[in-house]
Amino acid sequence: MLEPILTHFCDLKVELADIREMGQGRAGHRRIIPIIGGTVTGERISGTILNLGADWQTIFADGVAELDTRYAFETDDGALIEIINYGYRHGPAEVLAAVGRGEDVDPSSYYMRTHARLETGDPRYAWVNRMLFVGAGGRRKNSVEVSLFAVE
Repeated sequence: MLEPILTHFCDLKVELADIREMGQGRAGHRRIIPIIGGTVTGERISGTILNLGADWQTIFADGVAELDTRYAFETDDGALIEIINYGYRHGPAEVLAAVGRGEDVDPSSYYMRTHARLETGDPRYAWVNRMLFVGAGGRRKNSVEVSLFAVE
């Protein structure tokens, strides 16, 4: 059986506005975190995250956060690329409480993993439309940092 290979693709530093609390929904506590900018850096791609999009989160009763983001970035050479990033964040209650307070917490002390789909109409980057990506990251006070890896 052929095993997938993970190759570093890029690092995302996603700048966030204040959390908008929606309250209790059908599945858990709901909140929206607007995405207002940031950077994309990698060997094959780099650019600026646009001031649009959000993370639509659900926090389940057991403390697991379901992350559901949609936003876009513009590459340094002018291509627009959409990114949809879906995943989970969970860990010890005291660690997640510190993350929630905006403290600088070592991302290895909790789980934050995602899978991402990228899409563009720019022929120079059409190859991202055919790739799978997985990510690992951490939450900071006003940002999220995620390293994306191409699954090859």
